[in-house]
Amino acid sequence: MNQSEIACVHFRVRGQVQGVFFRASTEEMARQLGITGWVRNDDHGDVVIVACGTAVQLEAFEQWLELGPPAARVTGVQRAPAALQTFNGFEVRR
Repeated sequence: MNQSEIACVHFRVRGQVQGVFFRASTEEMARQLGITGWVRNDDHGDVVIVACGTAVQLEAFEQWLELGPPAARVTGVQRAPAALQTFNGFEVRR
C-alpha cells in the first residue's frame, strides 16, 4: 500500500453506543478491513475513533459504523479529517 494513499479520519458515533460491545466490534471490523488506529468511549456517551487507511477501506468502515454491532442504536456518525499518523494495528483505548 502506497503511503500517499493513506488518510486518517476522526469519527464520532452517537446513539446507544456504549455498553453494547461497540468498541470491541469496531476493533474487529477495523482489523478485518486493514485499518489502523484506535477507538474509545468519551464522557458524553459517544464513541470516538481515529482510523487510518485507504479511501476504500475508510468508506467501508464508515458504512459499518453507521450500523454498528447488533445491540447498538446509531443515531449519527460525524467524520472529520485527522492528521496523518502511524499506528501498529488497531486498539481499544480506555
